Amino acid sequence: MLRILSIIAAVFLVLLFGGLMAGGYMIWRLNEDLPDYTKLANYEPPVMTRVHAGDGELIGEFARERRLYVPISAIPPRLVDAFLAAEDKNFYSHGGVDAMGIVRAVLDNVVNIMQDRRLVGASTITQQVAKNFLLSSDVTLDRKLKEALIAIRLEQAFSKDRILELYLNEIYLGIGSYGVAAAALNYFGKPLDELTVAEAAYLATLPKGPNNYHPYRHRERALARRNWVISRMEEERFITNYEAAEARAADLEVSLRRRGVQIRDASYFVEQVRRELIGMYGEEKLYEGGLSVRTTIDTKLQETVSRELRAGLIAYDRRHGWRGPVKQLQPGENWQQALAAMTVPADLEPWTLATVLEVEADGVTVGLRPQRLEDASFSTEIEKARIPLSAMTWARETVNRIYLGPEVKSPSDVVAVGDVVWVAPVFEDKKKDPVHYALMQVPEVNGSALAMDPHTGRVLAMQGGFSFGLSEFNRAVQALRQPGSAFKPFVYAAALDKGFTPSSLVLDAPFVLDQGGDLGLWKPENYEKNFNGPSTLRFGIEHSRNLMTVRLAQYVGPQTVSNYARRFGITDDMPPVLSMALGAGETTLMRIVGAYSILDNGGKRVTPTLIDRVQDRFGRTIYKKDDRGCPACNESWEEAKERAKGGEVMPPELPDNREQVENPQTAYQMVSMLEGVVQRGTGSAAKAVGVPLAGKTGTTNDNRDAWFVGFSPNLAAGVFVGFDDPLPLGRAETGGRAAAPVFAAIMKDAVGGKPAIPFRVPPGITLVKVNHKTGRLANGEGAGIILEAFKEGTEPRVEVTAPSVGLFGNVPDPADIYSPGTDDAVPVEGAVLDGGAPLRPEDHDGMDLSGAPDGDPLAPGAASDNGETQPQDNPFIRPGTDGADRGSVPDGGVPTDRIPGAGGEEPDRSSGGYSSGGEIGSGTGGLY
Repeated sequence: MLRILSIIAAVFLVLLFGGLMAGGYMIWRLNEDLPDYTKLANYEPPVMTRVHAGDGELIGEFARERRLYVPISAIPPRLVDAFLAAEDKNFYSHGGVDAMGIVRAVLDNVVNIMQDRRLVGASTITQQVAKNFLLSSDVTLDRKLKEALIAIRLEQAFSKDRILELYLNEIYLGIGSYGVAAAALNYFGKPLDELTVAEAAYLATLPKGPNNYHPYRHRERALARRNWVISRMEEERFITNYEAAEARAADLEVSLRRRGVQIRDASYFVEQVRRELIGMYGEEKLYEGGLSVRTTIDTKLQETVSRELRAGLIAYDRRHGWRGPVKQLQPGENWQQALAAMTVPADLEPWTLATVLEVEADGVTVGLRPQRLEDASFSTEIEKARIPLSAMTWARETVNRIYLGPEVKSPSDVVAVGDVVWVAPVFEDKKKDPVHYALMQVPEVNGSALAMDPHTGRVLAMQGGFSFGLSEFNRAVQALRQPGSAFKPFVYAAALDKGFTPSSLVLDAPFVLDQGGDLGLWKPENYEKNFNGPSTLRFGIEHSRNLMTVRLAQYVGPQTVSNYARRFGITDDMPPVLSMALGAGETTLMRIVGAYSILDNGGKRVTPTLIDRVQDRFGRTIYKKDDRGCPACNESWEEAKERAKGGEVMPPELPDNREQVENPQTAYQMVSMLEGVVQRGTGSAAKAVGVPLAGKTGTTNDNRDAWFVGFSPNLAAGVFVGFDDPLPLGRAETGGRAAAPVFAAIMKDAVGGKPAIPFRVPPGITLVKVNHKTGRLANGEGAGIILEAFKEGTEPRVEVTAPSVGLFGNVPDPADIYSPGTDDAVPVEGAVLDGGAPLRPEDHDGMDLSGAPDGDPLAPGAASDNGETQPQDNPFIRPGTDGADRGSVPDGGVPTDRIPGAGGEEPDRSSGGYSSGGEIGSGTGGLY
């Protein structure tokens, strides 16, 4: 018996020794294959980039993993306690592997196997760190052994707080949230230090499986698991019995935070910032680098710009009639399911889709698209609304895009049962339910609007279209369009630099240029097809006279015009041909607003910018737009007093390192003339704002592009309206009608009602009273008398020494205008520039008067705003009376330019103008 026991003992010892040897070998082999855990000492997890407005408000986020890394010292003890109670109550006492936890898990799993339930693990937080950072999630013995070995080594290499910090910042907690800080924001919209016990407990339930405890899809299960965590916290004495009872009684209230752009109206701006950041740092740095980006946007002004652009596009769209429903449902089709299947962009809210259910004499009843619930499903509740006839009378049928059909007398004239249409609520009190709904229509036309600080180039607001959800194409920075007459101020600036004054006279009369070869004659026209004879530069810019502009461009030289376009940043390579003076080149809204800003700020170059500063994840500034040094900005008050040496303490002066690209006196003269455009000319729609404003309209051939670009002393803004194709906007849809009202509405909200700030007059300018139409010196006050801006030494004189070259419009001999061989030749004050004077040799450099832009310059229907010959409608006659075949006017219908407000009032013209009568031919007619 003893011998048998000895044999058994020997066998047991051999097996034990063999097992130990095998285990030791396995551990040795696993140790050889363990990943390098020391890299966790310098671990930088992917962190999302956050984009902020100029006032610090969060406007956007970019990330593959929505993570905010916070140190353990910034994580509240209550949240730490919740995770320890749920995941690893012995965390601060074990050495990486919890032996008692393993025994407990083994016993629990015996029961789970018998009941066919999922097995539970015994991993500590340290083991989870090892798995999440260094290993895979494979359920194998080999992986579990490696996990335990790495956990032990981590405990030896790092402090408990460092391990806990890694865990709480790395763990995935659902809805794209990595780490507790991001989860607190995404679930509850709160920072960590504002979480309640119940909220902290809910976050602690999520590591076991976020989708299993989704707050909407599995609400009851989530509540049960949260209350279990609260009980565990109570058992571990992390909270009192009262706090536990209060937390268990609390409802699970979450508010899931949207991804990406956080402000609806800033989508175009944020997307452009994203493009620029990728260009600066690349995608990996953007989406994982944890950058903090401070942008230039003013969120209040952005809201205004986006709202007014949409209103302007809707107003244009309604002037051109109703195009019909979005779709027509089939008989018997479930309208709720049909509407739920259709997409409604978030930035169109509160607009929604609706189905016409009943059509009555005084209105229609519609069924609204079901509400989307927070769990992403649709409500089953049926919502109906009423659209009165008064909210749909605008929807007159459009006929050939030229006419409007008869007035709407009944809802059946517009819609029928089964039509799917856009609707929007109408409120009398925003705090109450809508009184009714209104019929809406998404405009086919599109556009952009942009506001900028003219002194720094900081873009304060940008709206690149009607809806980012419908089209992400940013028409403020990506659309290259012809500016038309909005380019003219830079031709006039070149003329002022050549010696002209605002009162210099230029002939407004027919102009014909033989282009040579087979190109034929180039014969530009004024928009109104009439002429005013000798007219001042001020009159020419205020009323956008094309022929005067062409003559000025011929005098200064097309190469000079091209140079000015490049100098002001409008375009980099403008062909040196005369037609470019009328805005035939292409540019973007952002570039031309930047160019107008140079005029506004006294001739200093500004570069449009969207980003002020970028910081890395550690708060270090890695980019700063304003890199001027200011040592005195950080000095103490005592140091400032010492610097003042007993005098008045003044703020530190920052150096002005902006390049001077235009003479300050010329810049102010242009500002004064553009102010006249608003007061008396084509931009009169902006006059109602009631503060000093300057600007210029722009319209291209066939009204394909409509612009208004202008500014106050401290704010520049521009508006563009046009089809993406581009198609003609329609008769009378000029910049003064389609774009200027949008500019006016933006400025009214931004600067209207505030103390009026006059434009700054630089040294070297003399203000002289003149008649604004004739340029003659004036005495006293009265209608038509203005203070004209002259450079010192160029003021008009009372005495006239040469009768043939008078102040008031006598035609001089060309030799009096320009003497060949002189370097300082300038037009004689008061002389009429008639196009006959020879150009100076330097003005011929690089220009080609014999050619025009590529394509047939005389082809009918050409799209360019360059004076090329093509049919042009007179906006002041009825369609059809000029011989063009446009079909008949519908019964009860009217041309679109005859509806209220169409075309506006024709600007006041000087007496003596005469009509072309069509004998000069057509040309650049639509530049207004």
